[in-house]
Amino acid sequence: MGNVKENYEIMFTTYPDLVNIKQLTKMLGIGITLAYRLVKNNTIKAIKVGREYKIPKRNVIAYLTNTN
Repeated sequence: MGNVKENYEIMFTTYPDLVNIKQLTKMLGIGITLAYRLVKNNTIKAIKVGREYKIPKRNVIAYLTNTN
């Protein structure tokens, strides 16, 4: 499905470069528990800032396209 750079330009264009858990649930159509599980077990790489996770949009795209 192309590389991450190509997909980045066409996927999730309405989302910011860094998304939070709530936005991740909407992007993937999943529940909050699964979203936290994907982030905590490093399936989707994220950065913890204070008490909140920040997920680079490119990491979500890499997860979806199996290029991570």
